[in-house]
Amino acid sequence: MNGVTIGQAAAFVGVTVKTVRHYHKLGLVKEPERDGSGYRRYGSAELLRLVQARTLAAAGVPLAEIGSLFDADPALFAAALADVERRLTDRIEELVARRDTLHRLADGDRALLPDRAVALLERMSGLGFPAEEVAATREGWVLARALVPEGFDDYLTHVEHALDDPRFVALSKRAIEATAWEPDDPRLAELAAAVADHLLANPAQLRIVTGLQARTDAAARYHLIAHYGEEQGSATARGVALVEAELRAAGVHIPRPDGH
Repeated sequence: MNGVTIGQAAAFVGVTVKTVRHYHKLGLVKEPERDGSGYRRYGSAELLRLVQARTLAAAGVPLAEIGSLFDADPALFAAALADVERRLTDRIEELVARRDTLHRLADGDRALLPDRAVALLERMSGLGFPAEEVAATREGWVLARALVPEGFDDYLTHVEHALDDPRFVALSKRAIEATAWEPDDPRLAELAAAVADHLLANPAQLRIVTGLQARTDAAARYHLIAHYGEEQGSATARGVALVEAELRAAGVHIPRPDGH
């Protein structure tokens, strides 16, 4: 009785019987003939092949590629392993990036926004912006970064500079107060005119409004970002619409809902 059973072979090699049978199915290891008792006996040749297959698989070589490596000459074998190493390195980098994202999830802001944006949110809190406004800004920025990633860094730069302007900060806080007004409050038109005049007088701050229109489908993206969180018919919605109307009247391109 030369050789060992499939269970013994699997145990010797360090795999499961199911794995051995899978190797047979893939053609990586030839299935030995049955002996007179009806058992398949694994000899040294089959065991060596099993060890080779297990080692290559454990090293990250895809099972579909292992068979061709068994009979490859040294140069091809080395080249194939180098290719596997490159793919493993890429995979490692991907896993490291995922791990870093998981670590950043401990701070919800940093999982979805760059450090610059997080610092600006903290700065807004320090300037006295209400917590709910900072939270709404955070969500809007997450959306903006996803929809117009190529313009987001420049957008943050404009916001950074705008927060240095006391007039901009004061108008922003006044706009927050206006969210509690009635939609037909006459003060909304006055505030909208003041906001528009200030933006027109400060082109860098105006780009906070116009800078996220970089795509061909800018209208849809702009409205998703600029009108995020609005309730139809609210003071906020009317106030934004009034500011947009003032800017359009001054010749500034602000996409309309119909895309024009």
